[in-house]
Amino acid sequence: MYLCFRNFMYSKKLIFFVFIFSLIISDKAKSQSFGFGCLGFVGGYGGYSYQAYDPKGLNSYVDNFNSYNKDSLSSPMGKFGQAKGYRVGINFFRANIKGFILTTKGFYQYLIEKKSATINSDGGSSTIIYELDLKNWGVGIDLGTTISGALSWKVIDAAVLFNTVTFTDTRNIPGPTTLVKRYNNENTILGYTFGTGFILAIVDQYISIEGVAGYTIFSIDRMKADDGSEMPLSENSSQPMRNFIASGGFNAVIQLNVGFPL
Repeated sequence: MYLCFRNFMYSKKLIFFVFIFSLIISDKAKSQSFGFGCLGFVGGYGGYSYQAYDPKGLNSYVDNFNSYNKDSLSSPMGKFGQAKGYRVGINFFRANIKGFILTTKGFYQYLIEKKSATINSDGGSSTIIYELDLKNWGVGIDLGTTISGALSWKVIDAAVLFNTVTFTDTRNIPGPTTLVKRYNNENTILGYTFGTGFILAIVDQYISIEGVAGYTIFSIDRMKADDGSEMPLSENSSQPMRNFIASGGFNAVIQLNVGFPL
């Protein structure tokens, strides 16, 4: 409880710092020549996102499922570790200061990974679908520099993430009957992402394509169902799972930026 409260308070301070930092830079920008307008740029962006991660506990759960049902599976359940989805966000402030491009931003990201398997029995076939949904809000800063007229290098891209995870077990069994069980992380989990990338201007200062690659740090220890029960080590175990997601990993984003001068 103390750790969660401390992370929450730290997150509030970080967001406040980013906001104040943006205001300070905006105020200083009044005396700068940007070519962006008087104060800089504000704008939005959206694009495709990829996240690798190490779901140690979840993949152990999958292994147990495959082992227990091995004689009746048409094909084994696949392992998790690569989620894909989209990211949309706002550049609160983007300006060119003496050759360096400074941006403060916020975004929402939704990632999903889904696996399925079919169990054959005398009564018919059952389809089991495992789905992991990773949602996060992020706030961060990046700093880059111009390489040529159309190409810029994003030297550092850093953000703090607020993660929530849902795992859904859906079973379509003969009848027809559908059984659904959902597990969620108990509290919003704090994470971090660091990366670097490039920005290619399509319409100078107004429309650009951006690509970023980096590493995300986060972990999810335990998951709980709506009734408060913890996700077990396996379907036939009463022992609670730990290290549902042990660590993050490589991440990549490609997005379209649209800017408006202030």
